[in-house]
Amino acid sequence: MGKGFTFVKEQFPMNINNHIYKCDLVFYHRILKCFVLIDLKVNAVQYDDIGQMNMYMGYFAEEENEPDDNPPIGIVLARDKDELLVKYATYGMDTNLFVSKYELYLPNREELKQLVDKIMFDEED
Repeated sequence: MGKGFTFVKEQFPMNINNHIYKCDLVFYHRILKCFVLIDLKVNAVQYDDIGQMNMYMGYFAEEENEPDDNPPIGIVLARDKDELLVKYATYGMDTNLFVSKYELYLPNREELKQLVDKIMFDEED
């Protein structure tokens, strides 16, 4: 994960109105002084996944944060993401909520070269 991350808990339980919700992975970042919440999705991200993470972030801000902690960061990692769906689903939401696509395998040399070329070409436009 990098410097400053401390593992807190896997399947962190949150009791909200007598219903238990569980965040897949919870870390605390000692340098940023905030919780980092990660929810893993085996399929494409859906709008309700984003709303669920927003709820987790609200819970941590109200129930788990200490007075000198910064607001939590939420990350939804999914097999695929629809950029337009994410744009609309996060409209007006906290800027500490991120949605990203994970890869099941590392790209081979040619795929990596194509990706780098695409990024470099797009930046020139």
